[in-house]
Amino acid sequence: MSSRPHVRNRFVLIGDLALTIVSVLGSFALRLDVSELPFYFPATLVMCAVALLVKIPVYYFFGLYRRLWVYASTNELRLITFAVTAASVLTSGVMLVLIGFDLIKPGMPRSALGIDWLISLILIGGSRFVLRILAEQSSAQTNGKTRHALILGAGDAGALVVRELQKTSQLNLVPVGFLDDDPAKQNHQIYGVSVIGKIDQFERTLDTKQVDEVIIAIPAAPGRIIRLVNDVCRKRGIPSRIIPGFYELIGGKVSVNRLREVDITDLLRREPVKIDDRLIGSILGGRRVLVTGAGGSIGSELCRQIARWNPSELVLLGHGENSIFESFIELREIFPSLDIQAVIADVRDPNRIEKIFQQHQPQVVFHAAAHKHVPLMEANVEEAVTNNVLGTRVVVEAAGRHRAERLVLISTDKAVRPVSVMGATKRLAEMIVLDAAQRGSLAYSVVRFGNVLGSRGSVIPLFKNQIARGGPVTVTHPDMHRYFMTIPEAVHLVLQAAAMGRGGEVFMLNMGEQVRILDLAEDLIRLSGLEPHRDIEIQFTGVRPGEKLREDLFEDGVDFERTEHSEIFRMSEEENVDGGSLARVLDQLADLALHSRTDDLIQTINHFLPSGSVQR
Repeated sequence: MSSRPHVRNRFVLIGDLALTIVSVLGSFALRLDVSELPFYFPATLVMCAVALLVKIPVYYFFGLYRRLWVYASTNELRLITFAVTAASVLTSGVMLVLIGFDLIKPGMPRSALGIDWLISLILIGGSRFVLRILAEQSSAQTNGKTRHALILGAGDAGALVVRELQKTSQLNLVPVGFLDDDPAKQNHQIYGVSVIGKIDQFERTLDTKQVDEVIIAIPAAPGRIIRLVNDVCRKRGIPSRIIPGFYELIGGKVSVNRLREVDITDLLRREPVKIDDRLIGSILGGRRVLVTGAGGSIGSELCRQIARWNPSELVLLGHGENSIFESFIELREIFPSLDIQAVIADVRDPNRIEKIFQQHQPQVVFHAAAHKHVPLMEANVEEAVTNNVLGTRVVVEAAGRHRAERLVLISTDKAVRPVSVMGATKRLAEMIVLDAAQRGSLAYSVVRFGNVLGSRGSVIPLFKNQIARGGPVTVTHPDMHRYFMTIPEAVHLVLQAAAMGRGGEVFMLNMGEQVRILDLAEDLIRLSGLEPHRDIEIQFTGVRPGEKLREDLFEDGVDFERTEHSEIFRMSEEENVDGGSLARVLDQLADLALHSRTDDLIQTINHFLPSGSVQR
């Protein structure tokens, strides 16, 4: 239970009655000499009556008795100013009418009306902020042992965290200072808490200050800063928490409720990049948008971020009813006024997809539905072909027939010189989209990126489960490297690339440097409070079929150029796809998949793809 006192608004009303009378009496007392007060006493009584009859209803109309004043802020101060001013103007108007008709004898000094406004503003506003001050003093008396928090970052996020800590007694956390690299903030105070140094003085500050917890309140902090802070805190046994990164906060807000433990995504975080909001808004705002695979990791995040741009309709299409239901419920809670439609369908069903396009007439399509797990697709070639290839053809052809303005295929770096079934099928899916763009002069494009952290079935959840069971953590090879990007960051850039597409482009997101999977496993073990190779064993299981030690972002002989966005590359020359040959191969693959002729499927794909080398 909160210790913050709540004053019932009926007592506030009673207080306003008394303060209104005090204000009128005070205005006369300040305006007149003491000897003149008895002479104007009748006018004083009339003005008291008028003020009570006018001001209290006006205050009620402005909502001054429907607020919890212990939470008063600058917004409430603005409201008080408007309410008092309106009430004083009406009171003055009534008094001037009475004076004009000679209904008050003797008359009264008109300047008392202005003085009354000033006194009312001070008394009505001051009384409410006294309640706020008393509440903060009460909440400052925490229960239990007070703990001291060091805040990294003296920006908006840090200031909000400190304000929440000061107001929330249950946390028993008292901020002892800020660390921030901005020279202009050094030795200054925010809400009474001083900026005591820069972030590179972090360890020295821990030596000189009593710090029981560290809060990283820099949503834009790069991974190297978070890794440094987390390593120091871990060695000293000091818990650390963090405000989620910039991309996680999109559409949300910073507050102490968003604080969480440092996660692996934070250690690999990159500095956020700016996007062209106007450009993205132009393709999503007021449009009918359809997302396939909307229940998956990428698809559901696409829906979250697309919803921010207020499309006229957002259609969530997926084959798994549970995941679509979860995404639908989440979005309905966050965006209650948005027209959201949940559709259960298989992209391989042409009749069903055709009816969906007829009904919703989507203007923008994001095709994220795909089988993605490399080892599983090696063992289920027919599923990979029918879903990733033929399903893409179904969606693209339906989009073309219904003149969708824009289509974006979510692809993968595994489509570059593919050695796996999954990669080869995604490469064929790319060719389907590019062929449609060329034949129809449509704004259909492809966006490739590498692995995303935390997606279902990916290495991070697997490692976490293994650590929770006490190990061992299994890594395929000590030199296995992968590109990684957080899901919100990847989707953030996908939307930017989609807005830049004019038709037939292959975009590649800048994935940064490759990360060694062994290092990732060791970081996760340490984040769990354990030591790798001592508390948790790491075992190497060997490279699986279809896997490379290192992924490729760019194909040999194919040049990529920078776009107007620093984190997005574009293939320099559009790929020319032989539409006739592609159509014949797709028909052949459909027949082979129908009859489960796995070896012939692999042979056909290898023969058609210029760099195909899928092995069985």
